[in-house]
Amino acid sequence: MKAPFHLALPCNNIEDTRDFYINILGANPGRGTKTWQDIDLYGNQLTFTEAGSFNFNFKSYRFNGQLLPSFHFGIIVDRETWKTVYARLLKLELESTVEATFLESKAGEHLSFFLKDPNDYQIEFKSFKNAEDIFST
Repeated sequence: MKAPFHLALPCNNIEDTRDFYINILGANPGRGTKTWQDIDLYGNQLTFTEAGSFNFNFKSYRFNGQLLPSFHFGIIVDRETWKTVYARLLKLELESTVEATFLESKAGEHLSFFLKDPNDYQIEFKSFKNAEDIFST
């Protein structure tokens, strides 16, 4: 069964957060007020509430020789969408990780890159070579 997810996160500044997700990532706005905003990120609901700094100390880990943040969330998109988003972010000269291929020539092979939002949350964009391999072992 496929179902969209809902994720609620605190943010430092609701206007900066709205601007990033809507104008930079191209997400659609949902309901909102002066202190919170729903974001439609590819059919998934992110809710940001202006609540100040979020201090989450986390360690990174290594996967396929790459250093990755253990605390992050991400979106899985098709290859064309992934390339379009990555190219747009490069043109905007936003700081992101370089594209990397993980699990090359294995089940679950995917392209990935990370970028930070204005709240220092790490967002991963993934595109699987074969969509049916998302949960393959």
